[in-house]
Amino acid sequence: MAEEVKVFRSWSSPFPLRVIWALRLKGVKFDVICEDLSNKSPLLLQYNPVEKKVPVLVHNGKAICESLVILEYIEETWKQTPLLPEDPYQKAIARFWAKFSDDKVFQSIKWDVLLKEGKEQEEGILASLQNLRYLEEELRGKKFFGGEAIGLADLALGWLAYYLNIFEEVAGLKLVDQESFPSLVAWMQEFANAPVVHGSWPDRDKLAEKLVAMREASLGKETRK
Repeated sequence: MAEEVKVFRSWSSPFPLRVIWALRLKGVKFDVICEDLSNKSPLLLQYNPVEKKVPVLVHNGKAICESLVILEYIEETWKQTPLLPEDPYQKAIARFWAKFSDDKVFQSIKWDVLLKEGKEQEEGILASLQNLRYLEEELRGKKFFGGEAIGLADLALGWLAYYLNIFEEVAGLKLVDQESFPSLVAWMQEFANAPVVHGSWPDRDKLAEKLVAMREASLGKETRK
């Protein structure tokens, strides 16, 4: 009997992409169900009744939620092409950077830079730059966070390779450049060019339009027609 593997995603969220990339790396066949989060399907509400959001991985009828939890489940279920090293310390380091992506990097760039202005945004920029410097230091001399192959930390931080530039464009500023962040820029290019990543990004113009609307709504401005 064939395995049932389904991924619930939305068109714009970066978090389900982690799951898609991981399954592709493992060579696992799966179906994608794209959700309209303004009109959530009964299936999504059935599989994720607590948070009611994506991503959700459904494996043989069992639902797993939260992207980093899903990545761990994928790693333990399909052993081929490991996402984590064998060494316990290196595993802990990879998990640290994956959590750092959500708790610090994404939070500061989206919520404190993209969706703020004035003094609040200035403080967000400083925090974001410091977080990005930590990534730059960790990547120095390495192709990926774990070495020569894409791993858990790369999947968690992979959104930077596409979304960061659009966030910068919409906010009208620049956080990362070749001179200040050479290792991070090289990593973003390397990750974006990986075969498992190809064809997975949302439409750039459509995403930018959505982010502009989010920014204007956050700042209390009337959305452009």
